[in-house]
Amino acid sequence: MIEVGTCGFSYRDWRGVFYPENISDRDMLEYYASQFDIVEIDFTYYRMPGVKAIEGLSRKTPEDFCFCVKAHRSMTHEVPDGSDEVSEVFQTFRRAMEPLVDQGKMGCILCQFPWSFKRTRENSDYIQRLPELLPDIPIVVEFRNVEWVSQSTFDLLKAGGMGFCCVDEPKLRGLFPPLAVYTSPIAYIRFHGRNASKWWKHSEAWERYDYLYSHDELLEWVPKIARLAEATEQTFVLFNNCHAGQAAVNAKNMLSLLDMA
Repeated sequence: MIEVGTCGFSYRDWRGVFYPENISDRDMLEYYASQFDIVEIDFTYYRMPGVKAIEGLSRKTPEDFCFCVKAHRSMTHEVPDGSDEVSEVFQTFRRAMEPLVDQGKMGCILCQFPWSFKRTRENSDYIQRLPELLPDIPIVVEFRNVEWVSQSTFDLLKAGGMGFCCVDEPKLRGLFPPLAVYTSPIAYIRFHGRNASKWWKHSEAWERYDYLYSHDELLEWVPKIARLAEATEQTFVLFNNCHAGQAAVNAKNMLSLLDMA
């Protein structure tokens, strides 16, 4: 099963590109769910979600809709020092996911670690703890630092039943290459765009992801996605090049290419 969508949906600059010009913010998810079967929720990285907020999102989507949820920054970027504090953060996040779990709409939790999260024994041990900290929910891990490209990393994820996040991003020194690897029943691919000039040097965060993939660039991934889908139970393809609706455009493009494959 291959499901294609975008990283986030509530973008005002998508009006007139993906959404109707006059759509209200509150109607965006319902419209989005009429076009795609999956979404990655990213606001959960910036603020700790609550049960009511997640229940509200679920209520606006069909029964067969799927949510992937990005872990809060306190779980990946600003991890507390104490073990008790870490457990409390994860428990709070896990409780908020109950509506999606109960309604069968939970795809996975995406734990995306920053480039500064390098391959050390301490960090490997932390990755190993994730299934214990987030019980009974599929986990996918995204690394940014190329140090994690190794068979031992894949073995670590596989041993914990965690998925590996494949990425498409600029071919810059220190970043991940476009690997097509799976380590769990879930294959996960995130398209960040290839805006090399703005990846490290930008005034606003959105500039990094200001990129529209060409037909040929998307076509490169079609056989890779097909191979991943053959080997896994679910394959999630998410576009994070969200500026000005480009993610939605490319997600539609990818759906067309996969239909033709």
